[in-house]
Amino acid sequence: MKKYRIKIRGMSCSACEEHIVDALEKIGAKNIQASFRQGEAVFELPEDKVVDHVKMAIDEVNYQPGKIEEVSLQNTVDIDDEGDFDLLIIGSGSAAFSAAIKATEYGAKVGMIERGTVGGTCVNIGCVPSKTLLRASEINYLAKNNPFHGLHTSANEVDLTSLIEQKDELVSEMRSKKYVDLIAEYGIKFIKGDASFINENQIVVNEKIYSANRFLIATGVSPSLPEIKGLADADYLTSTSLLDLKVIPKRLTVIGSGYIGLELGQLFHNLGSEVTLIQRSEQLLKEYDPEISDAVKNALIEQGITVINGAHYDRVEQVGEIKSVYITVNSEEMVLESEQLLVATGRKPNTETLNLDKADVKVGSHNEIIINDFAQTSNEKIYAAGDVTYGPQFVYVAAHEGGVVADNAIGGLNRKLDLSVVPSVIFTHPSIASVGLTEKQAKEKGYEVKTSVLQLDAVPRAIANHETNGVFKLIADAKTSRLLGAHIVAENAGEVIYTATLAVKFGLTVEDLKGTMAPYLTMAEGLKLAALTFDKDVSKLSCCAG
Repeated sequence: MKKYRIKIRGMSCSACEEHIVDALEKIGAKNIQASFRQGEAVFELPEDKVVDHVKMAIDEVNYQPGKIEEVSLQNTVDIDDEGDFDLLIIGSGSAAFSAAIKATEYGAKVGMIERGTVGGTCVNIGCVPSKTLLRASEINYLAKNNPFHGLHTSANEVDLTSLIEQKDELVSEMRSKKYVDLIAEYGIKFIKGDASFINENQIVVNEKIYSANRFLIATGVSPSLPEIKGLADADYLTSTSLLDLKVIPKRLTVIGSGYIGLELGQLFHNLGSEVTLIQRSEQLLKEYDPEISDAVKNALIEQGITVINGAHYDRVEQVGEIKSVYITVNSEEMVLESEQLLVATGRKPNTETLNLDKADVKVGSHNEIIINDFAQTSNEKIYAAGDVTYGPQFVYVAAHEGGVVADNAIGGLNRKLDLSVVPSVIFTHPSIASVGLTEKQAKEKGYEVKTSVLQLDAVPRAIANHETNGVFKLIADAKTSRLLGAHIVAENAGEVIYTATLAVKFGLTVEDLKGTMAPYLTMAEGLKLAALTFDKDVSKLSCCAG
């Protein structure tokens, strides 16, 4: 017997699953598992059977067969009663729930352990609360800085307490609907407490021992504190505590200018604070190409945010409510005083209390859990997913990894993690979006590259918006014209980057982008204009001309 997995379009309910199972049974398939939610079926087929008959059988019952792939049988998991659970998950964020839901669809008995609040970082203290407040702050900023003649807009003093209360209501609602309510919906056993491994098969929670056939560690990360003299003794804020302030500080100093520092710094600038962003590196967003970094820095400065690069932190002092950050920049000493100090310099994996050595799970230099291509740790019975592995720290990556874990740990599919094309978005204004390789990365990988840089003042949507501070940059293979990367600073860059993600993932070329019609007066048109810029001056083209 050989095991296969096939994608199927058109399934919408459990009855559809039954139709697929019946169709595959008629051609001799065994151990069939069809899922309309996943849009696929997994089955075994005798080696003398023709795989093409599978697509014919599915087509005959009016569903659309897609890609079919052979799956290794070596790691198939038997769902039995050897442990208390087939899959026991530590953590309750997006990776945990993605794995739990898919595992229950395989028929597994699933447990979930959480020591804090259900839902993890994204819904509770990350994406959801920060993005709703970012939108509120952007509206406040635009009301005071409207670029259109004849529009007389203004903004009153911000009632931060009311904003925070509305934010908390949204978080509570989404936590209930997208996390808490699903525990009962899928029959997941929820265990409240701090988990610690006893051995590779058992953990202890609140002095009670639980066993499982497979484990998933999805405990996420927490804010980390840099080693700066006096900082630990100051009343500093983290990304969590900042979003619970009830009073807008007159001045806010931000240590660190990564995506968290940029977003939260701009948020409070837009609400009325005087904001200073400080970072050690000479280039803002040093992992990006200079054209992107420069466009972001220019936009922030134009808006009135102070940006300090190349800083050496000497010490932090606090007298009363005033925090003073002493830095040296180009041999010049500076002192920055503010009512509030935000530390946004990075995050550390939550692994300290797990007793991973008891389970023979190895960690890296940052205490992150090391995993292989199948999301397994050094102990093949124990998997890890999400931020705790120190991979791309995005909620959608964590959810993807959680699904792969369920497929491998319970479904026996041996799916490899594919993080080769991961889009990223920083939700500033203008926003910053990126996918694929930067120019530097492409050259380091041995590509001969060609690049296109299109300033935002050449994009009609930006001109119409009277917001032209930004850029599109495309990186392509000079030999094949295949798109290798796309990087954008513009309003709605996060919406545009999905189109670029598809182009990079599926190997589209610059010519493909040029030859595709782009709706006029959309920011996505910038992708086509940037493609045309490889060999044309788009400023000399008429509207929509290609």
